[in-house]
Amino acid sequence: MIDGPTGQLEALLETPRANSVRRVAVLCHPHPLHQGSLMNKVVYTLSRAMNVLGVTAIRFNFRGVGASEGTFANGIGETDDVLAVADWAAQHYPDTELCLLGFSFGGMVAARAALSARPIQLVTVAPAASRMAGLLDGCQPECPWLIVQGEADDVVPCAEVIEWVNGLSPGPELVVMPDTGHFFHGRLTKLREIVVNHLVTQWGAT
Repeated sequence: MIDGPTGQLEALLETPRANSVRRVAVLCHPHPLHQGSLMNKVVYTLSRAMNVLGVTAIRFNFRGVGASEGTFANGIGETDDVLAVADWAAQHYPDTELCLLGFSFGGMVAARAALSARPIQLVTVAPAASRMAGLLDGCQPECPWLIVQGEADDVVPCAEVIEWVNGLSPGPELVVMPDTGHFFHGRLTKLREIVVNHLVTQWGAT
């Protein structure tokens, strides 16, 4: 349990066997009002990707989800939750670099948190851009940013994400996965490979 802005936040800490990389990742789950939680399979896959890279991963439940205290706060309060978990990570893993990752609703919350947390890397999967772009208030994270989007997504339409990305400058790197829906059914292994390969290329040897 981690102290959050409105009470305790339930979290799951996953440390890789080879923990020589001085990075820690905070992962954000989908919409709290639509069964989103730290147990989401996409979030789990992102956590596994971080562990493959030797990065400690923290999955947590936003306020009001699972054992986390508080109530849903439209992405604003949830951003504060992310920052509280990032602060906890900095205290318990000093001299580490922060990575932020998120899926759907969690992707946009992670992007908003990145404006002030200044991570070294942001990864957002199927970010709910058309519904939540206002969270960024016209701003853009300055860190390297990877977006992975399913071409056949019927929850977050691919065309809307592409249009949104094209309006950003400099734009994030966007990878579109063909024949892939919102929840990446049957495509989770490929998603993990994309994230791992991208970060290996970006970071070099870990």
